[in-house]
Amino acid sequence: MAMKDYSDEFKADAVALYESTSGATYKSIAADLGINRATLREWVLRDRERRGTTTAPAAAGQNPARAGTSASPADPDERIRQLEARVAELEASERKLATERDILRKAAKYFAGETNW
Repeated sequence: MAMKDYSDEFKADAVALYESTSGATYKSIAADLGINRATLREWVLRDRERRGTTTAPAAAGQNPARAGTSASPADPDERIRQLEARVAELEASERKLATERDILRKAAKYFAGETNW
């Protein structure tokens, strides 16, 4: 099988998608992008090494107060904390979807320009 050459922009977008997706696995993201799991892992590790980080970034607001969101707490401060956590969760989800959309747009442009038939 021939090795594929991916652009630096595609690699950066793939890493950004992995890093912004809470609970993501190399396998799931790689499958979504149509690349090898080990390839994505290598890109992520290289990016972390370049940035000087060794672990996955902690996702702030990643379901911290999900247990009690259906019932309103009596304490207004607790309700505010829950709402702020929910806003952070939705903002992270929005960033992930925007990143996925941008990757798909770039892929569509790339493949449209590659067809010569």
